[in-house]
Amino acid sequence: MKSQEQTDISHAVRVLTAESDALAQLAQSVDESFADAVSAIHAMKTAEHGSGRLIVAGIGKSGHVARKIAATLASTGTPAYYVHPGEASHGDLGMITPKDVVLMLSNSGENMELSDLIHYTKRFDITLIALTGNPGSTLAKYATIRLIYPKVPEACPNGLAPTTSTTMMIALGDALAVALLERMGLTPEQYKVFHPGGKLGQKLMKVSELMVSGEALPVVAPESLMDRALIVLTEKNLGIALVMDEAKKLQGIITDGDLKRHMAPDLLQKPVTEVMTKNPKSIAPDALAVEALDLMTKQPGRYITTLVVMDGGQLCGIIRLQDCLQAGIA
Repeated sequence: MKSQEQTDISHAVRVLTAESDALAQLAQSVDESFADAVSAIHAMKTAEHGSGRLIVAGIGKSGHVARKIAATLASTGTPAYYVHPGEASHGDLGMITPKDVVLMLSNSGENMELSDLIHYTKRFDITLIALTGNPGSTLAKYATIRLIYPKVPEACPNGLAPTTSTTMMIALGDALAVALLERMGLTPEQYKVFHPGGKLGQKLMKVSELMVSGEALPVVAPESLMDRALIVLTEKNLGIALVMDEAKKLQGIITDGDLKRHMAPDLLQKPVTEVMTKNPKSIAPDALAVEALDLMTKQPGRYITTLVVMDGGQLCGIIRLQDCLQAGIA
């Protein structure tokens, strides 16, 4: 390895170690103020006379972190958006109401651009949460709740570029988002509402969204012979036939595997009840599709291609391995 490459790697290790140490100190410094901040934001969301929003603000690198924190909070069920302190001074203060809570980020807590927004929160009695590394700053002085992170050296060799400080800001923002998520008891299904697209949305699809149901289902009666079952299998082309009685109760299923196991000259004249698999594996319609995929592919020594979807003993439909894979659930 070249000496320059070794030097680059040593710099990376030094930076990562410094930021890791900073996060360890941050974890030890969390106190009642953090719980107060969570309570204030949660109360804002559940106010009796209309809920508010969390306004996240910061300037420079703190502003970039503030945007990320606002996005994380919004995606986990806390209405939040970023307001640029400079734009706030030129009309965007009108976007902030007394029902809202303001979370303001500043390492020094002394940025001039923050002053108008700070004064606005005091004038209209808006809860102000300060996220800063300077407990003696103007921001900390006027804040309702103070989230003070440890004063540790930046990873930059000159001690100037925001590195450890912004890492701690992001981590505290994540901690707030997760604590609020836990307090509201956000379920994977509710989480999907905020992530309908992309890989996350796909993984949180429900079985009911992918299952085949209604007239598309390949159904044969228990008294049918296998010649009828083969016609239904061919017509519906789903790789399965459902054996159902007049009361719409599922008696069993016939799959390609069943056909192979019973292959004989008299197969077409056999009753479907002699060929079908009784008590097939099933899943509920409100289960996640990824659970269905796991059930189909993680069978000991083999996998199955179709599950019946049952709700309270009633057949709702079928979900196929092929449908899960085509939907991007893998």
